[in-house]
Amino acid sequence: MKLYSFSFLILLFTYGYCRSDIRIPFRLTLAVPVEYSVGFIGRALLLETNQTVPNFKTALSVEAVDGRYSCSLEVFLGDVKVWNSGHYVRFYTWDICVLELTGDGDLRLKGPKEQVGWRTGTSGQAVERLQIRNSGNLVLVDTLDQIKWQSFNFPTDVMLWGQRLNVATRLTSFPRNSVSFYSLEIQHNMISLYLHSGNLGLFFYHPSKGRFETAFQALNTTCDLPLACKPYGICTFSNACSCIRHLTKETTMSSNCSEGISGEFCGSNQAEILELEGVSSVLKNGPKRVNISKEACSNLCLEDCKCAAALYSSVKGETNQRECYLYGLVVGVKQVQRGTGVSFMVKVPKGTSGNHGKTNVKKWVLAMVGVFDGLIILLVLGGLGYYYIQKRRKNLQATDNHT
Repeated sequence: MKLYSFSFLILLFTYGYCRSDIRIPFRLTLAVPVEYSVGFIGRALLLETNQTVPNFKTALSVEAVDGRYSCSLEVFLGDVKVWNSGHYVRFYTWDICVLELTGDGDLRLKGPKEQVGWRTGTSGQAVERLQIRNSGNLVLVDTLDQIKWQSFNFPTDVMLWGQRLNVATRLTSFPRNSVSFYSLEIQHNMISLYLHSGNLGLFFYHPSKGRFETAFQALNTTCDLPLACKPYGICTFSNACSCIRHLTKETTMSSNCSEGISGEFCGSNQAEILELEGVSSVLKNGPKRVNISKEACSNLCLEDCKCAAALYSSVKGETNQRECYLYGLVVGVKQVQRGTGVSFMVKVPKGTSGNHGKTNVKKWVLAMVGVFDGLIILLVLGGLGYYYIQKRRKNLQATDNHT
């Protein structure tokens, strides 16, 4: 499985007050190639702000994606795409891609036979024009310049200066050629990054270099990424990946670290727990139990058929709370310093961890100790018997000589 690492962008810039607009009614049509061409991108520029470089642009785009053509409305800052109408659901079309701002104020993307693939739903709201503002916000406004619809209310994977996120919105990225995704979510009591290999960054435009550069990044090391390594792999201090010991013969990431561990299994007859020292997980949002023992945490995972691993934390702090996290996937595992108060436990098929081998060795050692002890006892008893026999013979000989 290929892994892709992406970053959320928060683009910082200074802007003045200027705008461009399109008034109702409006219609623009792009021709879609008859034959599919890998890598094809066709764009028609619609709006552009009057700013110093980099400025904002709005375009109608046709792009080749997964054997089909996608039609979308896009906003760019320089050459960086900052908003896309098809970010969550693509509109696939053929022959034509049409952008229409209707007389009653609804902005639509359409295909052949008037098929509507995307719309703002602003019919009957007195919309007069479409604007791209110097903040990068694409808006529909009425005659009083009141906003009836805006792209800022529908974030993609980029947050612009002046844009706000609340508990109802999030930044989400979808890596290409992958079913995974990740998001930055605003919750009532925290800000969280969720699966899989996402990051949060602040970027600024460097005029002399003509590109955006990183000013801040939330995750600075490879091992802080949830998918830094393959499942059942450990990200080490050197930012390299290796397979969890005892699970596979190979220790490099060229092998399948999860080989031999497939399907759900549970119970002491089918599974056992392998405890790893100096290992933790970057994922802390799984089902959690508090104030339980490590043994109880281990048993919870062992008996839960969907549990693949558990993290037990007994770090002393203000609350001295003991926490047990259960995971359905063994990912996000990284090496940490010993003595940190965490124990990472992996559920493996019975006999996989090598505990039975240790048990057999222990039995063999005990048997050898028993045999050795028996030999010593026999030697001691034999020696004592020999001593008494020899002493009795000497006594008998002395009596005979005296007689």
